[in-house]
Amino acid sequence: MEIVVFWFRRDLRLIDNTALSQALSSGYPVLPVFIFDQNILNELANDDPRFNFIYQNLKSIHQKLSKNGSSLLCKHGDPIEVFQSLLKPYKIKKVFFNKDYEPYAIKRDEKLKKLLLQNGVTAQSYKDQVIFEESEIVKTDGKPYTIFTPYKKKWFHRFAQNKLRIENTIDFKNFIQFEVPFPELIDLGFEPSTIKVKDFDLSQIDTYEQTRNYPWTDETSYLGTHLRFGTVSIRAIIDQLKPYHQTFLSELIWREFFMQILFHFPKNVDHNFKSKFDGLKWRNDEKEFEKWKQGKTGYPLVDAGMRQLNQTGFMHNRVRMIAASFLIKHLLIDWRWGEAYFAEKLLDFELSSNNGNWQWVAGTGCDAAPYFRIFNPIQQAVKFDKEGIYTKKWIPELGQSNYPPPIVDHRMARERALKAYKMNT
Repeated sequence: MEIVVFWFRRDLRLIDNTALSQALSSGYPVLPVFIFDQNILNELANDDPRFNFIYQNLKSIHQKLSKNGSSLLCKHGDPIEVFQSLLKPYKIKKVFFNKDYEPYAIKRDEKLKKLLLQNGVTAQSYKDQVIFEESEIVKTDGKPYTIFTPYKKKWFHRFAQNKLRIENTIDFKNFIQFEVPFPELIDLGFEPSTIKVKDFDLSQIDTYEQTRNYPWTDETSYLGTHLRFGTVSIRAIIDQLKPYHQTFLSELIWREFFMQILFHFPKNVDHNFKSKFDGLKWRNDEKEFEKWKQGKTGYPLVDAGMRQLNQTGFMHNRVRMIAASFLIKHLLIDWRWGEAYFAEKLLDFELSSNNGNWQWVAGTGCDAAPYFRIFNPIQQAVKFDKEGIYTKKWIPELGQSNYPPPIVDHRMARERALKAYKMNT
């Protein structure tokens, strides 16, 4: 029997899934597959909460398929080797999947397409996790935007000319009818995590513009992780927005802006976008870095953010900027150190956004904050957590003798950072 394969990746849902919809309408029975990629999993702790989130969503998909006579075929290993093994027992006509724009994924998918082509199988990829992908919002000369505002203007212009298409139904009868067991967590080398991903909540976005900078309100949508792993489609989210939700929408556009930046400038993964800062002399004090990670710098807003991150896998966006700025500017520690730690801890970690935002704070990225913009963490706390509700929540010993004094003087650190940066301007 000739079949097609749909490969789940960053799109862990059955509804409004572009490549899945195309596979189901191909006229061939569909084999749904997910691959636990050892190249990625080998880098994770065995209780990684993101893996647990992926696992639970895959299990939910498997259960829905099982109720309709099908299953989710889960494999573990290198994706290229897995597909090589699938070519033997199945007569595969085509493989469907949604595009991924990160450097590793691009190289992996090119290898897969080459393998499939050698075996007479077509690979078909689709845009799904963004409204506009890497080359749809570009300058008139075809070059990518590196400044956000003109990118956003072009994005809005193109969006006004398009109508969102959302598919709210799925035809289960087009899946292959078969039954396989779903793997146990322990068999994959993982164990349950105490950190859980919150459901996203758009009920408070009417006041998003007014409250988004105040961490004590906790009026965040918690949408990032769900977009990262595709448990909801970006189209379904934007379709719920009203014209007065422009600030919230702008944050979603930043996500696409950074995705196309990383696609066009893959060196950004571990290099400064602005190469003039390549000679910047970092102090990279490991003891100070450890205190920053643990939330023991003596600056309450910074420490509260780091403790929230360590305990929940989340940090409020305003506090992310302040904590990042403190590491880079106050301690003169390479932004790549902080970026790597956020990548390890953040539930909503997305390479392009994490990289783009860290370089934005460092002043080394495209359309970045100027290098001389140095947040005063004390003033920021007064402005955005005046009553100390947020800091007291995460630092129970605040104001007591066992809370550490500041590890660095703000004025001295500011002048030291300015001097270091000026040597590269």
